[in-house]
Amino acid sequence: MTLYRIAHKTEYIYEKTASLCYNEVRMLPRSFTHTLFTQRCLDSYAVVEPAWGDHSERTDFFGNHVLFYAIRQPHKSMTVIMNSQVRIEPAAGEQVHTMRDKIMAHAAESTSWEQVRDQLRSDLSPGTLDARQYVMPSPLVALSTELATYAAPSFPPGCPIVEAAHDLMTRIYHEFKFVSGVTTVATPITEVLAKRRGVCQDFAHVMVGCLRSKGLAARYISGYIETLPPPGQEKLQGSDASHAWCATYIPDLGWLDFDPTNLIMPTDQHVTVGWGRDFIDVSPLKGVFVGDGRQKLRVSVDMERVKE
Repeated sequence: MTLYRIAHKTEYIYEKTASLCYNEVRMLPRSFTHTLFTQRCLDSYAVVEPAWGDHSERTDFFGNHVLFYAIRQPHKSMTVIMNSQVRIEPAAGEQVHTMRDKIMAHAAESTSWEQVRDQLRSDLSPGTLDARQYVMPSPLVALSTELATYAAPSFPPGCPIVEAAHDLMTRIYHEFKFVSGVTTVATPITEVLAKRRGVCQDFAHVMVGCLRSKGLAARYISGYIETLPPPGQEKLQGSDASHAWCATYIPDLGWLDFDPTNLIMPTDQHVTVGWGRDFIDVSPLKGVFVGDGRQKLRVSVDMERVKE
């Protein structure tokens, strides 16, 4: 079992005073049962400065928690901190790493990717029907011949689905370079493919697009990943990061996560906040403000592993 205390802080500093703002926040980790583990959000609370004028909470179409609030007073900056406590426990009483290793040990025996593709088209069971929406293109993941061409080497005829997805993740990890500042949310996947550079959001979108190009269901996941300091050094505050990875649906197994940025199948070092078709569905904070001039954004995440 792993227990985390998380504080996700986002701050906007305005060049000129804003008269009001409206915001949507998706920073509260989900509670759910995964193929490899169970994640539970035990406690949470938000701190907003200046204080909100009104607020409401809801669950969106994908099951993610959404906090809406408005600040109806002049302000030069706006800060929101989502504090949460999350517990991750292995499924079936086994260590998550042991279960992950078992899945990979039997990867060659998993259903072929063509069988999974065909089942997604014909199976009417609830889980498969829900997964179908993740086969289609989405605002930030438009399907293309470039994606299909890049995906092809990982999906030879008859290749087991787990083996194919893991190979795709491995190729993205080795063939793309993590470089911040070269892409934005609006950067097309085709451009990321051409430059072979970007950040975790880009790599997750590329893998999602490749899986969908083969007729498979793939969803984008937003969350956190625990970072560890060098041996003998203390971890810096704010050194953990908001992160992105993806998952593909496998009938009779469920959703299986893949992190192409770190070449790992996420377990207890990843905390899931939400999932959707792409980044637009799970943006941590989005909204509008009334005012002139530019704005600066500062984001930090503190993710502390604690004892029960």
